[in-house]
Amino acid sequence: MGPLIVEHGADRTIVRLNRPEVRNAMDRDMVQALHGVCADLEARPQLALIIGEGGTFVSGADLAQMRERRRDDALRGINSGLFDRIHRLPMPTIALLDGYALGAGAELAYACDFRIGTPGVQIGNPETGLGIAPAAGASWRLAELVGEPLAKEILFAGRVLDGTEALAARLVTELVESHELLAAGQRLADRIAAQAPLAIRLSKALFHAPRAAHPVIDDVAQAVLFETDEKYERMTAFLERRGDKSR
Repeated sequence: MGPLIVEHGADRTIVRLNRPEVRNAMDRDMVQALHGVCADLEARPQLALIIGEGGTFVSGADLAQMRERRRDDALRGINSGLFDRIHRLPMPTIALLDGYALGAGAELAYACDFRIGTPGVQIGNPETGLGIAPAAGASWRLAELVGEPLAKEILFAGRVLDGTEALAARLVTELVESHELLAAGQRLADRIAAQAPLAIRLSKALFHAPRAAHPVIDDVAQAVLFETDEKYERMTAFLERRGDKSR
């Protein structure tokens, strides 16, 4: 069995992180396998749900490998490149967090569009205590998610949030028990999948586009959507449900 178990559905892919014997510590093989999943999701855009096997999301990077990495490894952006690719996937991603989501695990979660957790989740960035920086996205994504004061406490003072604290900070959108975690992710995926797929793709691209690109990029995206059959069909169906026959 490899580092991932991947289940492809009609409109979503479930990615199970599968190194439970080391609490899903992220090693090079897992990184490469996740790049393979990204390639599939770029070629055939789908929603993605990411969950850890064995009651843990990701306990961090594999320290045995991390300890041996040197300057050139850091400059290759082994983890940061992967998480940036996940962040830029065409369709939304949902991280389902239980147990430890630390270091690389937290940064993987921050790169996703949504996070659902359990009361027992532990999420944070202990990198500075190990003599390194949270340099795979946490140093800038976390402040966008929870605000600067809390982000600094997590990044500089090693604070780890439990599920209740993560929910209060809106770092996760929902708390459920461990046995309900995947079902909660599926419910969110169902709500997203009920929308027009191209409209979701373009809305995600607009959301993450640089400020300087707006409003031109918004107008272009809307122009594309205005020409689709799905826009006409969905609006027609809405008007007919409302009893308004005007066109």
